[in-house]
Amino acid sequence: MKTKPDLGFWKLWNLSFGFFGVQIAYALQSANVSRIFTTIGADPHDLSYFWILPPLMGLIVQPVVGIFSDRTWNRFGRRLPYLILGATIAVIVMCLLPNAGSFHFTVSSAILFGLVALMMLDTSINMAMQPFKMLVGDMVNEKQKGLAYSIQSFLCNAGSVVGYIFPICLGWLGMKNVAPSGVVPPTVIWAFYIGAAILLICVIYSLIKIKEWPPHLYNEYNGGPSQNQEKSPGLIKLLVKAPSTFWTVGLVQFFCWFAFLFLWTYATNTVAHNAFKTPTTTGIEGITYNNRTFSANYLLIDNTPIVDHGRLMVAGIEVQNRFYPGGLVVINGNDTIVKNHAIVANNEGIDKVYFNEPITGVSSLSVDGEIIPDCRDIAVKDYLSQMSGPFKLTEAAIVATSPDGQITVEDASTHEIASPADCGYVTKTVLNSATPQYNDAGNWVGLLYAVQALGSVCWALVLPRFKSRKFSYALSLLLAAGGFMMMAFITNQWILFIAFILIGCGWAAMLAWPFTILTNSLKGGNIGAYLGLFNCTICIPQIVAALAGGWILTLMSKPGELAPEYMMMFLAGISIAIGALCVFIIKEKNPSENVPVETPALSDQI
Repeated sequence: MKTKPDLGFWKLWNLSFGFFGVQIAYALQSANVSRIFTTIGADPHDLSYFWILPPLMGLIVQPVVGIFSDRTWNRFGRRLPYLILGATIAVIVMCLLPNAGSFHFTVSSAILFGLVALMMLDTSINMAMQPFKMLVGDMVNEKQKGLAYSIQSFLCNAGSVVGYIFPICLGWLGMKNVAPSGVVPPTVIWAFYIGAAILLICVIYSLIKIKEWPPHLYNEYNGGPSQNQEKSPGLIKLLVKAPSTFWTVGLVQFFCWFAFLFLWTYATNTVAHNAFKTPTTTGIEGITYNNRTFSANYLLIDNTPIVDHGRLMVAGIEVQNRFYPGGLVVINGNDTIVKNHAIVANNEGIDKVYFNEPITGVSSLSVDGEIIPDCRDIAVKDYLSQMSGPFKLTEAAIVATSPDGQITVEDASTHEIASPADCGYVTKTVLNSATPQYNDAGNWVGLLYAVQALGSVCWALVLPRFKSRKFSYALSLLLAAGGFMMMAFITNQWILFIAFILIGCGWAAMLAWPFTILTNSLKGGNIGAYLGLFNCTICIPQIVAALAGGWILTLMSKPGELAPEYMMMFLAGISIAIGALCVFIIKEKNPSENVPVETPALSDQI
């Protein structure tokens, strides 16, 4: 087997440049998915479950891409065909995902649309990302792999910076950063559009600049037989024959990626609550009666909707202990506080009035056009509070209103309620995602991720200067653990920069060292398959974290109160600190064993 030639800097650069565009897409996804789902109405306790799809698709897609690309030889190359397919799908889906709340779906339908779009986006990103990792393994000698992956890490973080700051920069340029309840702000939507355009440009550049080795030359440098000589072994055989570093580095990966899944899931709400003091809003999860809870998209009393997707409907206004039923309430001449039996929000997304709380400063009042002369002791009342006798409570998944006002319910069940006095509401308190504070926090989190990426870029330049990879790896992860733990308690938006710089140190090591250590221990024609399998050490911990996140948060939450999402950051810090300790069980190959006595000539094959 021939020794792979040294490559010039710009040839190493071209091998990974497309990673810049792919990472912009990944950054936009990482920074904004929880924000998007929160905006369209997802429960905070369910956020981690939505994050199962990205790693699950990576778990499936990347090994498949690795195995099939090991066997692919055509006019476009060996790895590049998968880049073309993945990037094309990603560009399309990036234009759809942020619009999940703009198509006038119900909350459940918008969430389902968002989930499908998220699944497709992460599938395509994984498909487009994997070829760049494989190209380094294919065409770079072991002496230069550290430099090659450092360049890849730099481009990865540079792309992250660009993707993360798009929303806040668009806001600084004057684009609107708020939207009606349930709709994603324009700053986020247009950030995805611009990211899609850049991804397309980067892929075209890669296709022009990268020339993969033909089969015979690849086999000469990698010691693998041609596809006609021997088929690649199955996944089970590959795992059985995997070097020990595959498993030990994989253990470190587990605790690291477990922590970062919590970061992507809960960072926005943590920062919104701690640093931006975002107002909360209370929703209705259901009605209790005789130790039973009734909950659905819609709850109706005698065919009248009283709860609509967690929003309590207004029965009317009580004035001086006298009740006035109505769906349109106007005070002080033209200030509408209730419309279509729902409380109206102000320009900042906060409800103008609240149930059973006195309304002050009222000089005039009308209910459905009727002028109410007495404007003292006014309160908004819900339907349940006005019931005095038995009624029928209907749980319905779908409610449709015809032009003549007739209500039709689907997927419904009806229950007899004998005593309204024994009923109560099951409430949940969440951050108000329609407020400027929440959306400012969402943009700020993008800036914090950019700070993390910049810190990672700088730290990536330092990492090769350490004599011991294992020491630099462990140190980086410990710094990240400190950053995670700081996040849980910092209430100043500027001091959060320090926490994210520390997290960036860990991120730099996670991008550079695992693949360097692993590929140095691999030989033969199955590098792509092993790198695809190694991606499981990234995907599986994220799936575990996504499944555990909602359960852990529920254990720490009190019914009816705001979920303590900031504590998930502290748990993430503990996880990545354990990963740092696990670094010391890795037994890596001595890099000096692979350095040839004479430096080969620069390659002209790229």
